[in-house]
Amino acid sequence: DNLTNAQEELIQSEKMAALGQLIAGVAHEINTPMGAVQASIGNISTALNNTISQFPQIFTNLSRERQTDFLALLAATQEDKPPLSFREERKLRRSLRQELETLGIDNSNTLANILVEVGITDNVTRFLPILQDVNNRLILDTVYNIVVQQKNSDNIQLAVDRATKIVFALKSYARQDKGGTKVKAQLTEGIDVVLTIYHNQLKQGITVNKNYQDLPEILCYPEELNQVWTNLIHNAIQAMNSQGKLDINVSTQYDYILVQFTDSGCGIPPEIKDKIFQPFFTTKPKGEGSGLGLDIVRKIIDKHQGIIKVDSQPGKTMFTVLLPIQE
Repeated sequence: DNLTNAQEELIQSEKMAALGQLIAGVAHEINTPMGAVQASIGNISTALNNTISQFPQIFTNLSRERQTDFLALLAATQEDKPPLSFREERKLRRSLRQELETLGIDNSNTLANILVEVGITDNVTRFLPILQDVNNRLILDTVYNIVVQQKNSDNIQLAVDRATKIVFALKSYARQDKGGTKVKAQLTEGIDVVLTIYHNQLKQGITVNKNYQDLPEILCYPEELNQVWTNLIHNAIQAMNSQGKLDINVSTQYDYILVQFTDSGCGIPPEIKDKIFQPFFTTKPKGEGSGLGLDIVRKIIDKHQGIIKVDSQPGKTMFTVLLPIQE
């Protein structure tokens, strides 16, 4: 009993140590969407104030026909369109400017810029009455301010979703199972939790390719398996020096679920390959690794009556985990 308790405490200690190493990256991941929210709120406030001052002029200065055209133009900005690159935007601005000049419309450069910003990039002749109207700048500026509010509202929603996903991943990762009993879980959900936490490190230069097949849930200790995925992903990032490719394949093989992590890193030298699962063995500098990570991984896999093995050569290291679908 003492040995079992000590092992569980060691696993939890290593898990918290790994989580501590991620705090800086996670803080950055939280600050990024919060910064986007702050910037978007400022943009919305400015655009809303402009819109409030412009609306009275719209309904005072425009004829009924132009008001109808204004609403049609506003509706056209809501159409779903693929995002444009900076190069594509520049090309469209030049093309629109030339088209407006051909139509004899003054201030064509400014109007072309606004049209591209609000997503009106083709068939602009349908809005020719607006473009030729003496109040064309007022109409387009009003539409632009409304579109700014919509776009920034969407940005806030994306940022909130991102922050929520990170917080959920942290809660799932840090949760400690005190029941000591196996529960049914989907393995890929745990892997995705760990990938979310490591997103800041991965996005610096690692391409992650996921290949998940349809899998049954299995009885396991999900929090402990998360420690396995954490260690294997963390080691892969270090082996690749944050530059390379990480392939994650999850499938069924006979009565097992097969999980493979393949990185394009430096590989494991043959002379130490048989030692990497030994406790306290590490190739990391003093103070950077305890040498317990892969030992704990092996113990957790053994606890699940599973198998772990490694194949390595320069440029390709694959850790394979086999977990029984049914005990």
